[in-house]
Amino acid sequence: MNRNNIEYEFSANEIIKYGRPKIEEFYKELIAVQQLYSAAIKEIRTKFEILDDEFKAKYDYNPIHHIESRLKSPRSIYGKLNRKGFEISAKSIRENLFDVAGIRVVCNYIDDIYRIADLLTRQDDITLIRTKDYIEHPKENGYRSLHLIVSIPIFLAEKTENVMAEIQIRTIAMNLWASLEHELKYKSDSDVSDDLKDRLKENAEAIYKIDTEMQAIFKEVHSKDNLSDGQCRGMR
Repeated sequence: MNRNNIEYEFSANEIIKYGRPKIEEFYKELIAVQQLYSAAIKEIRTKFEILDDEFKAKYDYNPIHHIESRLKSPRSIYGKLNRKGFEISAKSIRENLFDVAGIRVVCNYIDDIYRIADLLTRQDDITLIRTKDYIEHPKENGYRSLHLIVSIPIFLAEKTENVMAEIQIRTIAMNLWASLEHELKYKSDSDVSDDLKDRLKENAEAIYKIDTEMQAIFKEVHSKDNLSDGQCRGMR
């Protein structure tokens, strides 16, 4: 194991706290696991891209603005397992962490979120594990997004592995708020004051109102087009 990788991923205090031998053993197990989760990201991204291309071909409209993805870092994986008291092993990662592979789909409108989620989860090789609808039921701070935990088969040379991934689907406006809110919290050296929390929540509500109004305008503009919910659900 390359010692430089460990120094890059973990601070000196973390190396002392966890112990270098334990971290090195964890790294060895992690290589194969990361390959599986990376493959899951590629598979799911491709599915979304195909759906978006099909919309463009049939309706001259792209419901997806852009797609982001990330593979949880070794440090984050190790830290989360440690905080939650789980065994530090590849098996434990597979059984206890659902967000190692993360895909974020940013859509133009609210209806696009549910349409794309429905089309994805109805595919034969996708198993929906859990849904958290933070659009209908936003978090206390105002955060909105649709979260899905799905399982997808990864076909390897000698076997097939089912891998879980977390998908977040949100509008451009929701993504703007979430990105800025995260940046503010990340840059702040102290807890955000109650006044700032209230202001952030007020802005989240204002952004959601803009989202719903833009959705209404879109529907009026395309009222005579073929882009209806029923037709889009039946496009498969």
